[in-house]
Amino acid sequence: MAKGANIALRREIPNLTGVVVGVAWDGGGERSLTDNLALMTILVGADGRALSPDHVVFFNQLVSADLSTAQLQQALGGDDEQVEVDLDAVPAEVERIVTVLYLSEGSGNTRTLGQLRSLVVRVLNLDGGASIISTVNLADGLQSETALKLIELYRHNGEWKLRALGLGYTAGLAGVAKEFGVPL
Repeated sequence: MAKGANIALRREIPNLTGVVVGVAWDGGGERSLTDNLALMTILVGADGRALSPDHVVFFNQLVSADLSTAQLQQALGGDDEQVEVDLDAVPAEVERIVTVLYLSEGSGNTRTLGQLRSLVVRVLNLDGGASIISTVNLADGLQSETALKLIELYRHNGEWKLRALGLGYTAGLAGVAKEFGVPL
C-alpha cells in the first residue's frame, strides 16, 4: 500500500472486528537509533485532538482508557512494535486512530528517521492474524524527521477505513504533541 492510499476495511473483510498494526524497522548498525524508537497510538476526536491523555497509548500507558486499543508488550511475526485495536470497542466520539513512530528525545544523540534503511507497517486481522495490508518502505524520502505519522484508521460514513500516511515531523514528539493536544 503506497503513501496516501486508503482502503475500506469492512468492505474488504466484512466480519472484521479488530486489527493489529505491526511496525518493523531496520536501522542498520545504528543501535542508538533503533533503541530509541517508540510507537504511539492516539485516539482522536472531531476536533483533531486526543480525546484525553488517557486516550494515548505508548510504552508508559499500554491501554487506552476505553480498553479498545492496546500496545503489545512483545511483538510477534518480525515486527518491532505492535498495537491491537478492537474496532467494535472504539467509542463513537473517536473519529481517527493515528499511529506514530518517534525518536525518544532523551537519547542525547542526534539521530533522525532518515537514517532508517527500512520502515514497514503491516495491518493484520485481529481474528486469526491474516494480513490485510503492508505498506511500502516509509523510510524512503525521510531526512531530518524525528517523528512520523504512519497510518490512520478513520471513520467515513459510519465505516472504518485505513490510510497509509508517512507524514513526518522535524519537531519530533513536540510536533506530535502540539498537533494532537497531547501533554508531554
